[in-house]
Amino acid sequence: MTSADHRAWPALEHETLEWVPASAWGLAAGADGRGLYDAAAPAFIAARIPDLSAPLVAEAGAATSELARFDAELGSRIQGFAPLLLRSEAASSSQIENLTASARAIFSAELGASRSRNAELIAANTRTMTAALDLADRIDADTILRMHAVLMQDQPRHTPGAWRGEPVWIGTRSDSPIGADYVAPHHARIPALIEDLTAFARRPDLPPLVAVAIAHAQFETIHPFSDGNGRTGRALAQAMLRGRGVTRNVAVPVSAGLLADVDGYHQALTSYRAGDPAAIVSAFAHAALRAIANARQLVAEIDATRGRWETQLTVRRSSNAWRLLDVIVRRPVIDAETAASEIGAQRPNIYPPLQALVDAGILKPKAEHRLGPFWRSDEILAALDRFAERAGRRNATGRITRRS
Repeated sequence: MTSADHRAWPALEHETLEWVPASAWGLAAGADGRGLYDAAAPAFIAARIPDLSAPLVAEAGAATSELARFDAELGSRIQGFAPLLLRSEAASSSQIENLTASARAIFSAELGASRSRNAELIAANTRTMTAALDLADRIDADTILRMHAVLMQDQPRHTPGAWRGEPVWIGTRSDSPIGADYVAPHHARIPALIEDLTAFARRPDLPPLVAVAIAHAQFETIHPFSDGNGRTGRALAQAMLRGRGVTRNVAVPVSAGLLADVDGYHQALTSYRAGDPAAIVSAFAHAALRAIANARQLVAEIDATRGRWETQLTVRRSSNAWRLLDVIVRRPVIDAETAASEIGAQRPNIYPPLQALVDAGILKPKAEHRLGPFWRSDEILAALDRFAERAGRRNATGRITRRS
């Protein structure tokens, strides 16, 4: 491969395959549903260098610096804000896939008290993000499989932690890939493509956000799983940011930035497949800056709430109620067992400080059927819901749409 070939980003090629449905009925090209379809055949990218304009590289570099700066600012306050930002990233990533739930439902789901299936899926995505950050020191095929296993552990029909063995596609029909807008590569190609992708992801010679954006686009092009590709791919982006040292303390909710223009995000993926990686790099750079601005506002609102609590709570300073304040900031829905564990108290001794917080108007109690009482901070939950609303707000480019 010549130097020019290295810099010419490959447009997606295709191969023609035959579709043989499991059942003989259904509308397709043939009377029994059989027919031909074009599946993606992505090129390997591990040794390629994207030919990006100097202004775009500078833009990506500036966004990277802002990510690092925001992360550093919260470094000394990691205990309170890291869990909230992690959950915000998981919720935003899930919302891109049309999975939405209130902050209250998500935190309740983590305690086993939610009746919302979406909230349970978002809680699973939070665990995936956590696993991604824990695995950030080594980006390889096993890392991606482990992320997916965490995400899909309650959905065995989607083979958690295993590459798909069937076609997947984006289109209006669920019974056939014939005529679909996009058909992912044949499953036999996945292992080699993932090995190539992770080799690209580990390269130290590319600017961090450039590498993250392109690796994400390539992952979404490969679509290695039967479900959960988008959420796993965005978890991989967080792992790469952590592995490259851009973020050290928090998962900056970049997905919240992408959520502000989902149409643009999907169009950028389409452009990438046409041989132009610039759009996805730009999308990630803009998403990072939007996410930081949104997260700063969230931090400011929570700081203001925490400050008000200092005046609302009037019990003696030796009370465990004061120690619970910082717990509630990061876990605004809590049960007695969790509260006691967080501050190292015996469970029978946790009820008086919880009641003190109720009396001060900081917490509200709620009895959950078969699970006993829960307590919640409506102020923190409202701040998180406002963060989600800002993230999903339509921008001037058009309305938000979502794909599976």
